[in-house]
Amino acid sequence: MDRVWLITGASTGIGRGLALAVLERGERMAVTARDPGRLDPALRGSDRVLTLALEATDAAQCRAVVEQTIARFGRIDVLVNNAGHSMTGAVEEISDAEARLVFDVNVFGLLDVTRAALPHMRKARRGHVVNIGSVGGILARAGSGIYGATKFALEGISEALHQELKPLGIKVTVVEPGPFRTEFAGTSYHEARQTIADYDATAGAWRKALRGKHGTQVGDPDKAGKAILAVIDAPEPPLHFVLGAEAMARASDKIRALQAEIERWRSVSEPTEYDA
Repeated sequence: MDRVWLITGASTGIGRGLALAVLERGERMAVTARDPGRLDPALRGSDRVLTLALEATDAAQCRAVVEQTIARFGRIDVLVNNAGHSMTGAVEEISDAEARLVFDVNVFGLLDVTRAALPHMRKARRGHVVNIGSVGGILARAGSGIYGATKFALEGISEALHQELKPLGIKVTVVEPGPFRTEFAGTSYHEARQTIADYDATAGAWRKALRGKHGTQVGDPDKAGKAILAVIDAPEPPLHFVLGAEAMARASDKIRALQAEIERWRSVSEPTEYDA
């Protein structure tokens, strides 16, 4: 294959794992990080890789990385929106400024990069947009409401894009990972500055659990990268790719619980239409 990739947030975790898998494949790519010096030496040392700085809250820089990729390689075949910002805390604990930053990176930064790339893909009538979401975008838990809300937003954006872009020859996939051994709960970890004692047993317990699990998660980011690559290689890739055993179990539990709840309240819900 001779595809050109643009992968944002490639310095650690799943983004790094995917970028290294693409490099091993022999394809060309642009990769971004807030500090390109933190990118893997194998990426920084390859003449098939363009390394770029990206602060996802900077709309002009989001557009610039797309234009620089086009200028270097002539096209973008696969856009992987992986750059993100974590946040834990009860919904009430998280300030407006903290919530807005998470949305600015995880949602509006993604939109800025995607809107810049899509005109090129539409002109070519081909391409693949891959949004790295989370199983937290399928079901939220205490302590992850704001972060989860950004990932729920990615679900809606991805599903709409799929319907809008499929007739134009462009594919869309949203990846929904569970826990992987990344820096999500390490150097990339963010939590609300405010804590409220009433939430110690719910959001507080989740904060403590996240910090305690750091470095021991069973998910391997390099294997995740190879799995995502296999999905993107597929002739008919999925719209939703739930990634990892724990994510699959949690997503399946959510679907069963939602279906049961729908059925339990069917007799109240259905008789709400106008009488014939």
